Amino acid sequence: QVQLVESGGGLVQAGGSLSLSCAASGLTFRNYAMGWFRQAPGKEREFVAGIRWSGDNTDYSDSVKGRFTISRDNAKNTVYLQMNSLKPEDTADYYCAADLGYTDILGLRPNYWGQGTQVTVSS
Repeated sequence: QVQLVESGGGLVQAGGSLSLSCAASGLTFRNYAMGWFRQAPGKEREFVAGIRWSGDNTDYSDSVKGRFTISRDNAKNTVYLQMNSLKPEDTADYYCAADLGYTDILGLRPNYWGQGTQVTVSS
């Protein structure tokens, strides 16, 4: 079955950086669009970043644009999220997701979700 396993979360001070990884298995990774989402306590899950199967097109939410970078390595079946200049409001559980359709990533309705990794940014 499809598995998406996130790693790299943790505690960091404001202004710091973290790099998240999501290892995929059980699917033909190179065919799938991938996305990162987050959910803060008491809030709804929101889109953070998306990347097409080829890696040649990316999208970001306005709140992270210019600070976060999504990338993928199709040879390693892995998608990454580099997070720089972190702010306390970036504190959330971060999830990666996969779907054959990029529009489903952008629309927060991907077929597959990971279990999430926690990111805490202290002020």
